[in-house]
Amino acid sequence: MDMKAKTLKNNGNGKRFDPQSFLDTAGVARKIAEFRRNESIYTQGDSAHSVMYVQKGGVKLTVVNGSGREAVVAMFGPTDFFGEGCMAGQTVRMGTATAVTPTTLLMIDKSELLRVLHAEHELSDHFILYMLGHNIRVEEDLVDQLFNSSEKRLARTLLLLARYGKKDEEPVLPKVSQETLANMIGTTRSRVNFFMNKFRKLGFIEYNGKIRVNKSLLTVVLHE
Repeated sequence: MDMKAKTLKNNGNGKRFDPQSFLDTAGVARKIAEFRRNESIYTQGDSAHSVMYVQKGGVKLTVVNGSGREAVVAMFGPTDFFGEGCMAGQTVRMGTATAVTPTTLLMIDKSELLRVLHAEHELSDHFILYMLGHNIRVEEDLVDQLFNSSEKRLARTLLLLARYGKKDEEPVLPKVSQETLANMIGTTRSRVNFFMNKFRKLGFIEYNGKIRVNKSLLTVVLHE
């Protein structure tokens, strides 16, 4: 049985679809690009003609308004797609994507991805589910910003960045600064530092070179 058939069979048996294996075996034309930490992947206003898939590493998406204020609007990790706005008619990038750790991406041209999505229903189904999940995240982020305290927003962000609850994923944060966390949740770096120290003392997170997120952090998110 070839790898493509194995990928499809596993999906049919209820196992998680592996987009990496599928992209490797479905004849998708793409190129591999590697980026150093803090290296720009694309800049706000650049021409938008490709979609990126994260093989390893981490990416932050920032937006700058007319007065020069920057905000972190999303973080992406392994198995995430980003830059998909071009698939919906965006001609320029609406934000700036930057590698937060050494990162390897698959760069897929818009026309090539459209061709494969029409031809390969397994990848199409996965991509649609991913986009729906992404839209739900955006709605949840908006509610989070409107109604929740900065402490609860930080706890939720840490859980999301650690990809908590995903099978085969270790609940460890990618390398991300407290300043970036502050930009993501709309507060100051000093407040983030205060809450991070509080979470550590309570055993919600652990520092050991990397930040490990423990299940107990959920109590902050669920607490009314």
